Amino acid sequence: METRYAGRVTVLRGLSLTVEEGQLAVVLGSNGAGKTTLLRTISGLIPDQPEKGYIEFEGQRINGREPEDIAALGIAHVLEGRGVFPELTVWENLQLGAYRRRDPAAVRADMEWVFSLFPRLNERLHQLAGTLSGGEQQMLAIGRALLGRPRLLLLDEPSVGLAPKLVAEIFQVLKEINRQGTTILMVEQNARAALEVAHYGFVLETGRIVLEGTADQLKANENVQEMYLGVPKETAVKGYRRWKPKRRWA
Repeated sequence: METRYAGRVTVLRGLSLTVEEGQLAVVLGSNGAGKTTLLRTISGLIPDQPEKGYIEFEGQRINGREPEDIAALGIAHVLEGRGVFPELTVWENLQLGAYRRRDPAAVRADMEWVFSLFPRLNERLHQLAGTLSGGEQQMLAIGRALLGRPRLLLLDEPSVGLAPKLVAEIFQVLKEINRQGTTILMVEQNARAALEVAHYGFVLETGRIVLEGTADQLKANENVQEMYLGVPKETAVKGYRRWKPKRRWA
């Protein structure tokens, strides 16, 4: 797959990845690696992209479809920066997540599920979203996405700007959401936290997938340890020679 911005700058090049149904997968990478572009390409937020290649979801090609049509297929995208409506209440934001649905009883049940995942949202139901803390806004953005009952949840840097304790809380909730049947693909710079909950991971560098494997395999890889887990090169674990990654470091 190849994605360009404004038809000029190539951000993703020769990229290929597969997320299996039921997985919680993470894409690791530094700023500028193309992580946000990857998610925006999948959800249709970059017009007429990818320029080369294709994207399939549940056996259907979704290239060239409008974002709202992709969302209707069961793909929800939580943008970096949360994207809540600050002048609306928590309740109104959540209702917007279910605006396509015509099953009021099921929506009410899903609303209760969201409140069980994020009790603070229930406590702040009539508070303006713009007055919430950063962590509460992240909870709201995820909760709103869940009310669309997605089968694939895309998350862009869910830990950004959050305190470590809150990061751990959000990631444990994501693990529970996945356990209950929602496939998750998130891009994240906090490799340590992400690999604790993910099943599978990819490393993205300059628009290419350079390494992939199970979360345990990535945690054991000395390049990942040094570049993403903060382990000094001289103390990084050596070995894991029996694992042959599908792609090598560029």
